[in-house]
Amino acid sequence: MERIVLHKLSAVEINLLSLAQNSVAMDTRELERILLDQKEDLDLLRGKSFCHRKEESLIDLDSHLAQVVIGVRRSGKSTLCFNALEMAKVRYAYVNFDDENLYDLTAKDLNDVLQVLYSIYGEFTHLFLDEVQNIEGWYLFANRLLRKGLHLVLTGSNSKLLSGELASHLTGRHHTIELLPFSFLDWCDYNEVSMAPLTTKNTGLLLGAFDRYLRQGGFPELLVERNQASYIDSLFHDIIAQDIQKRFNVKYIDTLERLASHLLNVSPAIIVKERLQELFGIKSHHTLGNYLSYLAQTYLICKVSKYSTKSKVRVVAEKVYVIDVAFMNKRENALAGDNLGWRLETIVYLELRRRIKTDGEDIYYYDNGSVEADFIVCDGNKPKGIYQVAYDIGNPKTRRREINGAVAAAKSTKCDNVFLLTDHQAETIAHEGVTIKVMPVWEWIVRGE
Repeated sequence: MERIVLHKLSAVEINLLSLAQNSVAMDTRELERILLDQKEDLDLLRGKSFCHRKEESLIDLDSHLAQVVIGVRRSGKSTLCFNALEMAKVRYAYVNFDDENLYDLTAKDLNDVLQVLYSIYGEFTHLFLDEVQNIEGWYLFANRLLRKGLHLVLTGSNSKLLSGELASHLTGRHHTIELLPFSFLDWCDYNEVSMAPLTTKNTGLLLGAFDRYLRQGGFPELLVERNQASYIDSLFHDIIAQDIQKRFNVKYIDTLERLASHLLNVSPAIIVKERLQELFGIKSHHTLGNYLSYLAQTYLICKVSKYSTKSKVRVVAEKVYVIDVAFMNKRENALAGDNLGWRLETIVYLELRRRIKTDGEDIYYYDNGSVEADFIVCDGNKPKGIYQVAYDIGNPKTRRREINGAVAAAKSTKCDNVFLLTDHQAETIAHEGVTIKVMPVWEWIVRGE
């Protein structure tokens, strides 16, 4: 017969057990303090007025799918979700994982977080998890809550991370909304610039507003920050250090940072991988491909493929754009000029990207070896619009080049919706059977053409 020996705890063991229990209690109390502080921050927001953006309407709070808002850091994801939740007047709880006090949390701790949230907020139907990708294995927790019928609103700053994990672990149970920095319409709304009717006064105010937007960019906090270069420089380094190095464990982080800075300086530009490898001493095609992927995943850069019906052509010679024109010259030591033409082209790209994410379309650039067109928007294999961008077409040589590129793209794709977007010029051009609508970028955006 097996003998059971009852072990009498010594005084030392009793003290150690007591300390362990107290440590757990202390951790819970500390977690409660952190989440109470975050609730206090949330309550302070309720006394403020925020710009309402069209992406709010894409968040379906009645859906049992997780509503996932992704985009670059500081683009306004949290405010967007806050606005949507407040407007709907639902009962919700909030936790921000982009908080240094919560960096040591793991997926195993998330049930404790949920328990503390119930103790703070009481009963709630919706849970807002901000920058959730900072917790390894977060999707297992989210999946369990979805099965229980809780409505989830999630944000994150890493497109592939969220898309990959959601697709793998929340199959068919998520809806993704991409948020970029302020569009020109958002910027005007925030600054109370009237967009209609287009009277002489309103047109003049819009012209001035667009010039400031063209030079400043769309990050919401730039509207109140005095030292804009320091702000953008800090944001750049946060993306490299927090969103890339911590997540992907990049060994040669200095090389990645120099590569990123170079791409921000020269964009929009076609990527020549061999030249980049030589310039930054990157020996492997695979390593360079990873670096470019990390920069795109964290929304620092965007890549556009060349228009072609052949897949092998589309995957080479990609063109790169920055996520906001502020990154072009507002970083410290950027040594970049105004580059107004490049900035204008970038703003058009970003506006098109906002539109295609709603309509489910794709953007390409056109290059037949002789002439180029900046953008072709396609719905599947059907071209829907051609967009050529030039700051000024007053110079005959520039005018001829831009028209020829637009016409070649129109004839090649058999698309008759052709724009030549400028800073200030407006007219209609008929050339070789192709009609081109010339209009200022600000007007094209305001009219939604």
